[in-house]
Amino acid sequence: MAVSTRPSIVFAHGLWADGSCFSKVISVLQQEGYEVVSAQNTLESLKGDVDAVSRALARVSSPAILVGHSWGGFVITAAGNDDRVAGLVYIAALGPDAGETPQDLIAKYDAPPLFSHLDVEDGRIWIARDGISHFCGDLSEQEQQLVWATQGAPPADLLATARTDRPAWKSKPSWFIVAKQDHAINPDLERFMAQRMGSTTVEADTSHVPMLSDPELVLDTIRTAAKSV
Repeated sequence: MAVSTRPSIVFAHGLWADGSCFSKVISVLQQEGYEVVSAQNTLESLKGDVDAVSRALARVSSPAILVGHSWGGFVITAAGNDDRVAGLVYIAALGPDAGETPQDLIAKYDAPPLFSHLDVEDGRIWIARDGISHFCGDLSEQEQQLVWATQGAPPADLLATARTDRPAWKSKPSWFIVAKQDHAINPDLERFMAQRMGSTTVEADTSHVPMLSDPELVLDTIRTAAKSV
């Protein structure tokens, strides 16, 4: 397939992260000829992060595949209504229906272990030092400490207030990677959302960060999506 016919890839990261969390897959996709941009989400509000994705879409050719991890799935569910978007890939992510908040989704199943290891300071939510293994416990100790040290902290009310009125998965094809050892989002919730969206679903035997602990599986899913749109 000629490079010019390939869709572009735009990433949206989750909470406690930044765009570099996709570093293990971005360089491979670039080498394969894809245009790739990773949005740097502010984590301040859903609108702000949708705007960041929209700016990223303006930097690549259309059509594009949006790839969202964790909270980034919530973001691409709203941002994916953009006409430049051809498909959605969810990585251990939140895929809301209209009117649902992240908190509404999380409450559908048993609370994931990470939520007992969060600190709220100055109105921000942080992963506690003893909680990083519940976020990315299948990475090396060095990698885990790097993730902890570079985390971004969202406002404490973000999970209770963010909502979208028009979920893009109702009009765009979607793919979903369920992380079977996820301690940040209940894997059964991921399966529920994937089934509700009618997503093509792949299960990864990983923590919450399959793009770091099993990048080849994530790459295969993105390639499949890119070839299907």
